[in-house]
Amino acid sequence: MTIPGQPPLRFGLVGTGHWARITHAPALASTEGIEFAAVWGRDAEAAAALAARHQATAYSEIDAFLADVDGVAFSVPPDVQSAIAVRAALAGKHLLLEKPIATSDARADALAQAVQDARVASVVFFTARFQADVRAWLADVASKGHWAGGSAVWLGTALQADSPFNTPWRRDKGGLWDLAPHAVSLLWACLGPVISVTADAGRGDVTHLVLHHQSGVTSTMTVTLGAPAAAEGFELYVWGEPGRSAVPAETGEPQAALRVALAELADNARSGRVTHPCDVHFGRAVGRVLADAQRQLDAARRRRPSPAYRPRSQD
Repeated sequence: MTIPGQPPLRFGLVGTGHWARITHAPALASTEGIEFAAVWGRDAEAAAALAARHQATAYSEIDAFLADVDGVAFSVPPDVQSAIAVRAALAGKHLLLEKPIATSDARADALAQAVQDARVASVVFFTARFQADVRAWLADVASKGHWAGGSAVWLGTALQADSPFNTPWRRDKGGLWDLAPHAVSLLWACLGPVISVTADAGRGDVTHLVLHHQSGVTSTMTVTLGAPAAAEGFELYVWGEPGRSAVPAETGEPQAALRVALAELADNARSGRVTHPCDVHFGRAVGRVLADAQRQLDAARRRRPSPAYRPRSQD
C-alpha cells in the first residue's frame, strides 16, 4: 500500500512457515507505505507459493533477495534470523525482527553491532507491545507509579503434537526462549530495566524466573510450552499502592499488531531515526536476561543427581 506523495518501501520476507503465512505475509501486504516485494525461504517451493499468493517475487539466492528490497521482515528460527539479519543490516536494510533476536549473547551482540554500524532502523515484534489496548494500559501503569512487583504465568501448548508451532527450535529451547521474551518485555516496561535474574526449572520445559529490576522491586514468571490444553492461558499483572493491574488479554489479531510495528519501522526508516522502544538493542537486553537464566538452568542440571539416586535413610 502507498502513502500519497511517497514511494512505498519495498520489504522482503525471510521465512515461509505457519507464522510467516498467517501473520507476516498478510501484514506486509496490507500496511500503508509498504510494498510486499520479495520472499526468501529455505524451502524454495514454499517460498514460490507464498510469493505467488501475494504477487511478490520468490528468490533462491539471499544476495539477490537483499538487493531488491529496502527492508526485511523475519519469520524464521532465531539463529537463522540472526545470521541473515547481520548480512541484511550491513547491506543497509531496515529490520523487522522476531523475538528472541538470537539464542546466544554472541549472536545477539553481533546483530546489534551490525545494526548500529549500518545505522539502519530496527523493530523487534514483541506482539503485545504493539497492541493499542496494551499501550494504553502501560501508559496508565506508568502514570500511577508506586508499583512494588509483578507476576506473569504463561502456560502454552506449542509442544502438543497437532500444534503448528511445534517446531524444532521450540522443542529445543522451550518456553524460556519463546514465551518469556514477551513477558520480560512487558514487566520491563512496567517496572523498569531488569538488572539480574534468578532461574529455576520444573518438569519438562517449565521455567521459573525472578526478575530483579533496577528500581529495587522484583517480579516473578512461570512459562512452559508443554501445558495441557485445558490449562492454556496467559496472565500478567503488577501490584503496589495503586492496587493490582492486569494486562489486557491478547486480541487474537497479531496481523494488526504487526502492521503497527511495520508502520513505525517504515516511519523511522524514512525519517532517519534508528531508535525505537522495541529496537534491536532492547531485544538484545531482553536476550541477555534469557541467556543468563539459561546458564543457571544448565548449571543446575549438571549438579542435579541422577533420577536413580536416593539419599540414604538417616535412621
